[in-house]
Amino acid sequence: MIVVATADFELYHEAVAELRSRGVTFTTVEPGDPLPDRAEVVITSPDDEVETDCSRVTATGDDARRAVDEALATLRGGGGRIVVGVDPGTRPGIAVLSGETVVAAFHVPLADAVDVIRSETDDAVDPLVRIGDGARLQGAKIINDLDDVPVELVDETGTTPYLGSGARGMGDVLAAVNIARIDGERIDSREIEPTDGELQRIKSKSRERSSDNRTIDDELARRVAGGELSVEEALDEHRERET
Repeated sequence: MIVVATADFELYHEAVAELRSRGVTFTTVEPGDPLPDRAEVVITSPDDEVETDCSRVTATGDDARRAVDEALATLRGGGGRIVVGVDPGTRPGIAVLSGETVVAAFHVPLADAVDVIRSETDDAVDPLVRIGDGARLQGAKIINDLDDVPVELVDETGTTPYLGSGARGMGDVLAAVNIARIDGERIDSREIEPTDGELQRIKSKSRERSSDNRTIDDELARRVAGGELSVEEALDEHRERET
């Protein structure tokens, strides 16, 4: 059982809300009071004086979710290392594992992916990011922007599961979970030149999305391919050049 034992009101409020949202069995006590016999993990602030033989997780209100993740990983014997799996694409699937437990999942625009990954690894001890080797251009952008955390490139063959009825939209996230569990090759950067076919597809997409039948040029298409611009931003820049 998880016990919240803290005089820090913010930590108490945030940790209890997080535990309730996940349907976790827990209890609360005042710091210094005896812990229940079934207590296995105690969440406290750094200033709380708690005598216990249980595993102790310290946190503040700002990182209550991280504390709950760590407490659950300890409870389940998962080892607790944070591994982030990424299924790259225009909307990457991102899964955060603590040991074998999935503690968070995201499906975000490519422009937001690195910020999400950083927010999930900033306070972690020895985090690891594993990125699938598909969607080469989008994956390369994420890898090149993650210069402050270890990254592995993973063969993502077979990581996307069959999706039954009602599971639409979950494929990228489930693939990210599988990617997080596969050993990859350490990589610091990945430079990939878009092919002529990839550039042409981006240019065709720009014409389809424009209201004035406009097609961006190769230079702008290359910047879109590298994740520097969205198609809409490239169209805006193309218009501005004519004014």
